[in-house]
Amino acid sequence: MSKAFTLWGALTLMLILSVISAITFGPADIKSSELITCLISSCQSQVTNVVIWQVRIPRVLVALVAGMGLAIAGAILQNTTRNPLADPYLFGIVSGAGLGATIANISLADNLSIALPLAAFLGALFSVIIVVFIAKVLQRMEQLLLAGVAVSFMLAAVTQFILYFGEPFATNRVIFWLMGSLARVEMSNFYVIASILLIAIFTVIAFHRQIDALLLGDESAASLGVDVDKLRLLMLGICAALTATIVAYCGGIGFVGLMIPHIVRQLIGVTTLKLIIGSALIGAIFLIWVDVIARSSLPHAEIPIGIITSALGSIFFLFIMYRSRAMN
Repeated sequence: MSKAFTLWGALTLMLILSVISAITFGPADIKSSELITCLISSCQSQVTNVVIWQVRIPRVLVALVAGMGLAIAGAILQNTTRNPLADPYLFGIVSGAGLGATIANISLADNLSIALPLAAFLGALFSVIIVVFIAKVLQRMEQLLLAGVAVSFMLAAVTQFILYFGEPFATNRVIFWLMGSLARVEMSNFYVIASILLIAIFTVIAFHRQIDALLLGDESAASLGVDVDKLRLLMLGICAALTATIVAYCGGIGFVGLMIPHIVRQLIGVTTLKLIIGSALIGAIFLIWVDVIARSSLPHAEIPIGIITSALGSIFFLFIMYRSRAMN
């Protein structure tokens, strides 16, 4: 019990320190004493006030909830499908959300505050419906991941087709957005993502015992009184809503949902409740520091955050394959 308490305490402390430390990074040279003064009372200059409260703090907070959301979505997908390689990126949800957001970006460029997350959600929901339909036709729900990969490529191709014929300025904006970036996030984006995240967390916690039953297999779960199909569709819908909201504001950030749950299983455990809470904490820490690397690596430019997570995720994916082969 004391070991678990120490681990949870250490992760929480790391998250708090990560948030505070990440605020100090950026192109504007702000002294630590000035930063502390800004956080405690008021900033000494208007420029510092804008940099801290309108740029850095919203960016760090959005990275926090986005990391939590993507990691939780991956954990939910992996437990409900019993596939350790399930991830919103590989499952087609990110591609579907990206397609919806791309259509909104190009056709409704002047009114995106509501249209963007709504279009991203509809695109993600569309991809989930296609994936589940394919799995139902094949009568093999364990093929969800392979169906997701196929749908992901199909929707990505449609997105590229739309961009090819789109207006050049809008196309360039969308391409940069699809790579994933927190450069343009605002505090309002944090509130929206955090609201969806809280709903998702409370829903998963309410059904965590039923999700654990799914780990035993569909037949065993059904014998315990779990409505397997309805539960799986509910969890897929939650993942779609959570991922779509994050994609709408942050762009395509892949493989966070693949990597973080695996790390949590090794450190904490495999049951849903531990996995969700651990994924939330470690996912937030991970994406905060990836964003710091993205905006601090180059002196006069910013690396799209999705490029970094995809590079790390591909290496991690190969590591999982090698480890599985070694165990067999």
